[in-house]
Amino acid sequence: MVKELRQRTGAGMMECKKSLAEAGGDIDKAVELLRKAGQAKADGKSGRVAAEGLISTVVADDESAAVLLEVNSETDFVAKEERFRKFCGDVAHAVLAANPPDREALDRLQIGGEDVESARCRLVARSGENIQLRRFVRVALRGDVHAVYMHNNRIGVIVDMDGGNPPLAKDLAMHVAASRPMFLTDGDVPAEWIEKEKEILTEQAAREGKPANIVEKMVQGRLKKRLNEITLAGQPFVKDPDVSIAELLHRESASVIAFYRYEIGEGMEKKKENFAEEVMAQIQ
Repeated sequence: MVKELRQRTGAGMMECKKSLAEAGGDIDKAVELLRKAGQAKADGKSGRVAAEGLISTVVADDESAAVLLEVNSETDFVAKEERFRKFCGDVAHAVLAANPPDREALDRLQIGGEDVESARCRLVARSGENIQLRRFVRVALRGDVHAVYMHNNRIGVIVDMDGGNPPLAKDLAMHVAASRPMFLTDGDVPAEWIEKEKEILTEQAAREGKPANIVEKMVQGRLKKRLNEITLAGQPFVKDPDVSIAELLHRESASVIAFYRYEIGEGMEKKKENFAEEVMAQIQ
């Protein structure tokens, strides 16, 4: 648990042990305590790469819908096998055709003469590995332009937008892959998230010994910076960091309706790799 907490926060071993003890073994609470004490960076758990497998994408022939699907395996070796890749592609096409409301409905869909769950179990028996359908989303494409971007079957992104053009949509999809925005705009950030962040930032500033009126200004400035980090609109465009995504969209008379991003093994600790950095390097 100490190792996981150190990986998530970058804090020292003793600080992690102390915060875990104070939090009664609750890692999320320990992260919060470390951040309040100014001993940890913003929690990066959502960006961690862990389990093996691949992301599948498929777009309807009439471009009215698209699918993102994550299927996990234990090793990269199995993820590269043709049977595994065919299974993922078949399931993605089944989701596109049937639009199942949940995982149970997905398991009952038919692929190759059997239901998805039976096909999965058969694949497990053949590979000797635990293979799981982790998550999926079927997106109704409503905008003028859309882009689906894949990076080595490890990151998949769908961007749906009004206005603009296909090259802009592709640039935005690659940006989303590289920069990991959590929300579209400030208005999409849950109030509970903002209140919790204010609480953490206030305690951080107060520990610096600043007067109350200065603390308030510091919190507002730091909160704005944090919101820019996690919202697509507030992030600097990876191809031109002097321009925010909001400014880019205004300049191009375009607007993003929605975006979706899957990264293989996100939030599941197994081994540390950074495919988002690979995308960033490819863009630059």
